[in-house]
Amino acid sequence: MSTLTYLKQQITFIHPPTYIEYNGKRFLIIDTPSNTSLPLYIEEFRRWHVTDVVRCCEATYSRDLLKERGIEVHDWVFLDGEAPSSRIVQDWLRLIEERFASPEELDFEKQLPGDMYHMPCIAAHCVAGLGRAPVLVAIALIELGMSPLDSIAYIRERRRGAINNRQIKYLEAYRPQTKSHCSIM
Repeated sequence: MSTLTYLKQQITFIHPPTYIEYNGKRFLIIDTPSNTSLPLYIEEFRRWHVTDVVRCCEATYSRDLLKERGIEVHDWVFLDGEAPSSRIVQDWLRLIEERFASPEELDFEKQLPGDMYHMPCIAAHCVAGLGRAPVLVAIALIELGMSPLDSIAYIRERRRGAINNRQIKYLEAYRPQTKSHCSIM
């Protein structure tokens, strides 16, 4: 478990971040930071090379610290325990396409001095990091060729308690929308 001493106060994650990688695409599922705990999350974002944070719940922290570090914040709020709207899904898929461009399209100017280029990672969070954020990551896995049930199992193996029954039904019925979808058998 990661901890940070901040202003003589020890801060820990309620649920440690969950790293998900599939077909070269990288995601980090987290619970929601607060202004107090944000420095701990920023350490994790730096460690995983997070370029974007998707907030699926109401804001509980200022985006300014993230913006100062070159991390974009996207507010795509939807109801707890529910599935995202089609607009949010489209925005999510557009972000994935933009961030995980082909190697020829990657922006090598964003690398740190003296550092090799690292593939970007998209962080997503809801309040506990167990419902809305894992559903978005499951959608990404389905778009990348994983079956809906395998995507749920893959996430649940790494983040216990993720994705409720209503969200499972949504993911079972979800059909890939991007041209890049292909199943590898």
